[in-house]
Amino acid sequence: MTEISFLDLIWILIPIIVVYVIYLKWSDDKFTIPYGLSRMFLQLILIGYVLTYIFNTKEFIYIVVILTIMLIVASFIAMRPVAVKNKNLYLISFISIFIGGMITLCFVVGGILDLTLWYDPRYIIPISGMIFANAMNSVSIAAERYEVEYQRDKIYKKARNTAYKASMIPNINSLFAVGLVSIPGMMTGQILSGVSPLIAVKYQIMVMCMIISSSGISTAIYLKLIEKYNIKNQGENNA
Repeated sequence: MTEISFLDLIWILIPIIVVYVIYLKWSDDKFTIPYGLSRMFLQLILIGYVLTYIFNTKEFIYIVVILTIMLIVASFIAMRPVAVKNKNLYLISFISIFIGGMITLCFVVGGILDLTLWYDPRYIIPISGMIFANAMNSVSIAAERYEVEYQRDKIYKKARNTAYKASMIPNINSLFAVGLVSIPGMMTGQILSGVSPLIAVKYQIMVMCMIISSSGISTAIYLKLIEKYNIKNQGENNA
């Protein structure tokens, strides 16, 4: 596989600069993209060193710590669009992503992958990252859409159904597009590293299924919990 130097990565900054110029003119926001890029760079460099250490040690406790950090960060990022002031909603987000993600992860590890070490970090951490990240995105879309729909007419079921359908659009679109419009990340990475395309296809099928499963379950749990939470608060306010 061709090795990429940090100097080579400068080339990809050219289209990024074009996007930044457009973003700046149309949004008058000078800081979000530079901050995001800087944070992405530092986070990936740091996780590169951390994963190298964990892959060599294979200590279970380190894996638990990494997955816990992933879940906490994902639950906070998921709530970012709705400007949450109530900390209970962060807990609801955490519970939703945790349950939906762990259910899916258990089926992948216990049913599909035949690992010599069931918590092998080379598999568990990247797969968990994909599961949690996509669940996070779906919960985030659902949370934002639910707030808008509920504030409009105060009908829980209608707001819930609309939010759930909206949150699943990106994942369902990916099901339609994969193999025709796009060759997703895991499959691309495996092919570039020399793995047979047919083996890469099997892994990608697993990934697509686990993404839509974790996203759908986590989002459904979030919407049910937030619905109960709102009904409880409304009852307390009326009392």
